[in-house]
Amino acid sequence: MTQPSAPTRVVVVDDHPMVAEGITAILESYDDLRVIATLSDGQQMIDQLDSLSPDVILMDLNMPGMGGLSATEIILELRPETRILVLSMHDSPEYISTALSHGAMGYVLKDVPTEEIRRAIDVVMSGQRYLCTGATGALNPAQEGREALTNREQTILLQLAQGRSNKEVALALDISVRTVETHRKNLKRKLGISSTAGLTRYALEHGVLQGTGVNG
Repeated sequence: MTQPSAPTRVVVVDDHPMVAEGITAILESYDDLRVIATLSDGQQMIDQLDSLSPDVILMDLNMPGMGGLSATEIILELRPETRILVLSMHDSPEYISTALSHGAMGYVLKDVPTEEIRRAIDVVMSGQRYLCTGATGALNPAQEGREALTNREQTILLQLAQGRSNKEVALALDISVRTVETHRKNLKRKLGISSTAGLTRYALEHGVLQGTGVNG
């Protein structure tokens, strides 16, 4: 007999208690989802990241203290495999593209039907980006075509394109080799590239290596 898979571990980060409680009640109606915490700002999430080890974080953008964008970037630096799904009332292209550029895997408006939040969690858990209907309409085709690289991913890409190994990149950036490997995997997925040579070629073609003093 195959063992049943463990429930997806979800944390809701939102400073409005009624919103957090409502989302939690929705998600807890599914047997394969488990809300392990509800927090009210980004710093709380960062402080409890290791102890909670969430699979997916539903992250509000505008919160007192540390907001969702800053928290997203720090969380992905500490634990790159975490899927962050932004929950917001804002449907402007600026909010959406900024959230994606900071590393969010998805963007869902707070007024979407219950089942759409569930679907969004499933999609980001499968490694794909999710934009709800309202959010998709706010982006232009160029923005929709390929996921934006985070600042850290761009830094990793530059290091790899310079011919450095995972271990050398880890030492240079003071992060773990495992973190570098996760970033490398995400780069290949986002860019549709299967090899390190392909990453180097992409960096050359898109000017990533310009001004670095790297030849060839």
